[in-house]
Amino acid sequence: MAAQAHSIVVPTDAELLQAQADLWRHSLYYLKSMALKCAVELGIPTAIHRLGGAATLPDLVTALSLPAAKLQFLGRLMRLLASSGVFAMVEDTYSLTPLSYLLVDGIAADGHINHAPFLLTVTSTHYIDLAMGLAAWLKKEDKTPPFDHVHGASLFEESMERLHPEFHKMAIKGLVVHDNFGVDIALREFREIFQGIKSLTDCCYHGDGTTAKAIVKAFPHIKVTVLDLPYEVRKIPADGVVNYVGGDMFKFIPPAQVVILKMVLHHWSDEDCVKILANCKKAVPSREDGGKVLIRDIVLDPASGPMFETQLLMDIGMMLIKGGRQRDLNDWRDIFIKAGFSDYKLIKKFGARGVLEVYP
Repeated sequence: MAAQAHSIVVPTDAELLQAQADLWRHSLYYLKSMALKCAVELGIPTAIHRLGGAATLPDLVTALSLPAAKLQFLGRLMRLLASSGVFAMVEDTYSLTPLSYLLVDGIAADGHINHAPFLLTVTSTHYIDLAMGLAAWLKKEDKTPPFDHVHGASLFEESMERLHPEFHKMAIKGLVVHDNFGVDIALREFREIFQGIKSLTDCCYHGDGTTAKAIVKAFPHIKVTVLDLPYEVRKIPADGVVNYVGGDMFKFIPPAQVVILKMVLHHWSDEDCVKILANCKKAVPSREDGGKVLIRDIVLDPASGPMFETQLLMDIGMMLIKGGRQRDLNDWRDIFIKAGFSDYKLIKKFGARGVLEVYP
């Protein structure tokens, strides 16, 4: 039986004109990323901070040692970034917004982390080349991540360190920024979660012990163990407070009352997540004895407004670099069940992420 024909609704003139403008905008979105990358490479957020939090274009030209002839071009760049919320602009003066505050180097305030390594990693040609070849990759039967196809090495792994050591170093810094930001905020907002916990294992993926140290500082009664790859553990100085264990979460997780997985599972396929979670279940006691797994990761939610676009972009990014993905609550439930857990709950949204408690 022939498929039923559908009538094509021809857009109105006004709709077509708007569509063309939208097409231009979507086609040129990458220039926003490149303009932001340029601002960080020039050091504009840091310069504004050092100038007392506000600067004119001549101020910036002087502070950044730029040729005077480039003032008008700098102005066009700053105009775009201000319209995008990266900077605030009042008359002829630019100031920092919360977004550009994240890109300032040298702020000594507790909890501040310069996000420049993350930005410079995801706007590098090592990443952009993956997106350029996305159509060709989708035509292949092989599910190996595009990053591995293009570079012949795996992101964050020793194979990439041998091939491109400088990029690897920056990528690891970007990963640490991505994972560690907000730890102090989380410990304030979720303080009740840690009440009554006696022992905790933090399963890291190229971590630096920041989360574990923050937990011990906030809750000295908790015995904290960090599990990470052996060569990463060797880089962390022993402090006599946190117990560092080199190992593989696919094989064994040090026993504790609670296991934490912080921005780890989105790197992995569903099958790999089930393996990791099954080992977590073996590591914790029963729910009656306080056993649980705490997961801080992205939870896709169309109702989250502008955050949803961020979550979807992160999903495509993960598809390109590691073969993992972002998940909605139904996806999370499915892998929890397959790993043998009895129940879970979403405790709270946390920016673009969520915090889940999973019970054996």
